[in-house]
Amino acid sequence: MNSDTMQGKWKQLKGQAKERWGKLTDDELDQIEGHRDQLAGKIQERYGKTKEEAEKEIDEFERDCNC
Repeated sequence: MNSDTMQGKWKQLKGQAKERWGKLTDDELDQIEGHRDQLAGKIQERYGKTKEEAEKEIDEFERDCNC
């Protein structure tokens, strides 16, 4: 999924993202607004992951939610 598609569907995806990455707050998810790079950064920050690990998790998230 490209970044524009994720941004357009973000309100629908936000709940699923919250379930998957529970350490992210509602405020953080609101600020991310579907921006893939910002989501990756927050995952790195909260979970101590590398950029590559965070990107892989986002890829899996997109695949799982049929975005």
